[in-house]
Amino acid sequence: MKEDFFKEYFSIPNIMGYFRIALALLYIWVYYMTLEGAPYWPVIVIIIVSGLTDLLDGKIARKFHMVTNWGKMLDPIADKITIGAIILSLVFKYKMILPMILLYVIKEGYMALAGSLLIKKGHKIEGAKFYGKVCTFVTYLILIAILLVPDMDRRVVTGLIWINMAVMLYAFIRYIFYYGKLFKEEDGKVTQA
Repeated sequence: MKEDFFKEYFSIPNIMGYFRIALALLYIWVYYMTLEGAPYWPVIVIIIVSGLTDLLDGKIARKFHMVTNWGKMLDPIADKITIGAIILSLVFKYKMILPMILLYVIKEGYMALAGSLLIKKGHKIEGAKFYGKVCTFVTYLILIAILLVPDMDRRVVTGLIWINMAVMLYAFIRYIFYYGKLFKEEDGKVTQA
């Protein structure tokens, strides 16, 4: 029993997921300190280490048969926390990111609630859909571009934020329809039973 617990929650890939969450929290503090005059390079190092860890944890889990149900949930949670930390940190410098934060919270909150309700009904949640992966990729790309060019023209930052919000909104709408379909299927199973 104890061994199963450790395999499920403390496999190497899952420890890497916990590490990414810790890095996200460290990142916010380090980014804020750069606004107070601290060197900027640690911000980039933390993002690179987090990205490499994200890349490796899945590969290690699959190669060494360490895929766990907890890990399937932990990996996207670590992604969401990392993206949320970057978005949140950038609001210290760019107030125009506030609407993106609001959209991000609503989208992720809806997905967490819908996923939880489906799990309670016994539905097995799959990984991210293609449009969700594209949204995550575009969000990372835009946020990293803004981070890599700290003196970027504000009009360019605003344009990038609007592009990101459009992609995020598209993914959100697709997920609304996706989860709606799953709820109808689950309700149909209950009616047939």
